Amino acid sequence: MRVIVMSDSHGSLYQAEKIIKANPEADMFVHLGDGEAEVAALKIKYPDLDIRSVRGNCDFSNDSPSFIIIEAMGRKIFCAHGHRYHVRDGTDALVYAAIQNDCEAALFGHTHERYIAREEGIDVMNPGSCAFPRDGMKPSYGFIDITEYGIFMNIIDVGY
Repeated sequence: MRVIVMSDSHGSLYQAEKIIKANPEADMFVHLGDGEAEVAALKIKYPDLDIRSVRGNCDFSNDSPSFIIIEAMGRKIFCAHGHRYHVRDGTDALVYAAIQNDCEAALFGHTHERYIAREEGIDVMNPGSCAFPRDGMKPSYGFIDITEYGIFMNIIDVGY
């Protein structure tokens, strides 16, 4: 199963849609917050796609939850924007939330910086911002392949 993960589009429907169009084989798309308008537009334009999202600190609707758990092939992934877990100061609280929810991985956004690590047995990823990166790199998104052998993650450039 292929899951495409994006975050922090902050009004750039163009960048979010670019990711959708580049991944027609994806089984699911997850937006990790600060893009509620883009998610709403994508759900209207692509009603057959499985698009899920969480609320970020710049999202003001109550339509999206503060976190979700993706379950596929017997594996669970914790997804949150990250601000409620103070990810600017580290990922300890996020990793703890993943462990408490019996997840094998945790996804977050908020910092606009790419990040992949394995912490306390949890695979952790921030795909960076798909529109406004703060790490000196190009806009980016992540992909996750969930298989019977495990969860495999990577981050790739969107470009402008």
